[in-house]
Amino acid sequence: MSRSSTFFSTVKDRFAFLFNNEILSDVQFVVGRGEEEQVIPAHKLVLAVGSAVFDAMFNGSSLIPSSPPSYPPLSDEVQIGPETVMTVLYTAKKYAVPALERRCVEFLKTNLSSDNAFMLLTQARLFDEPQLAALCLKTIDKCTAEAIVAEGFTDIDASTLTLVLQRDTLRIKELHLFRAVCRWAEAECIRQGLGVGGRQQRSVLGQALNLIRFPLMSVEEFAQGPAQSGILTDAEVVQLFLYFSVNPKPSVDFIDVPRCCMTGKEQTVCRFLCNESRWGYSGTPDRVRFIVDRRIFVVGFGMYGSIHGPSEFEVVIQLIHTLTGKVCGSNETVFTSDGSTNTFRVMFPDPISLLPFKELTFYGLMFMILCRQGPDSHYGTKGLRKVVVECPSGDRVCFQFSYAAGNNNGTSVEDGQIPEIIFHT
Repeated sequence: MSRSSTFFSTVKDRFAFLFNNEILSDVQFVVGRGEEEQVIPAHKLVLAVGSAVFDAMFNGSSLIPSSPPSYPPLSDEVQIGPETVMTVLYTAKKYAVPALERRCVEFLKTNLSSDNAFMLLTQARLFDEPQLAALCLKTIDKCTAEAIVAEGFTDIDASTLTLVLQRDTLRIKELHLFRAVCRWAEAECIRQGLGVGGRQQRSVLGQALNLIRFPLMSVEEFAQGPAQSGILTDAEVVQLFLYFSVNPKPSVDFIDVPRCCMTGKEQTVCRFLCNESRWGYSGTPDRVRFIVDRRIFVVGFGMYGSIHGPSEFEVVIQLIHTLTGKVCGSNETVFTSDGSTNTFRVMFPDPISLLPFKELTFYGLMFMILCRQGPDSHYGTKGLRKVVVECPSGDRVCFQFSYAAGNNNGTSVEDGQIPEIIFHT
């Protein structure tokens, strides 16, 4: 026995009763094909309220077709799962159902992992979901090695591949990245019905090939892999072998700036032997210069805190290339100190890759702290010009500090602020 909508006590329940019900139905949907085709009754009022597209269709100038339209029904109460979420998101986008669209995106964010990051990145770009795309890229940065061996990597489109290869924050050796790109190129050749060879792979890669940072490989890695792949021209192979073997380095057609591929544990170098009080702030930045003898990733600084008990400091931190004045990294943040002589961490949003000085290149950097607001602090004394840090891997990193002329609030090699650099190798 059929029931009337008045049987239900709330308006929500009454509308729910009308779903898929012919009572007061004034529009129909044809769903499926062939033997699975079925006609589903619906209501213009409900559809117009839930979707701007249907509102325009039923109430605008568009002509309403005489035969039932082949559109899927929409509801905020739809069940979302891994197998259906992309279809539902497409439908929600097409018919302008923002609540349902948000539910789909939240579901994808919750279920994002290195195994599906590339697949979801492609879909996020297709559906114009920048927040989801940004989360996918962060996952790829963090778990690059795992993400590129996932099944979805070879299925991405060329523009998504290019977007990823442009990133400085991938954490993977360049040789492994090259091998993954070769797998993608082979799959793309097959998709396009081309033969699978070096010439065809180069063709489908296009400008993406120039984003592989061959100069970051060792000469052995290059000789055993890319040099024999058939993807590079003979001239490019010779050019890169010269880059590996002579000084000064000749210019090459490929990027030689390192990506962020931190492998070591976080470490701290302290440049002072003692500390005193008191250090004041007048709005002038504390500055000091340094160079390193091997590649590191700076992640932040240790700072001295207040001499007057628990206090808060507002700071701007920067790493500046001494020769060019380029800001390599910066952050504006707040830290709280407890009044002790301990140091307190002030971190960059992302690790900053620093190259070692070379025979003909002085790669000096100046780190700078501008204390915008805060009480007098402790400060370091008996500063060291050279500090060697033993790494867990058995390697060493040598830091050499020097005076930064100009407005430096009195900070120097011998005493002042900026007592510590926090870094990875």
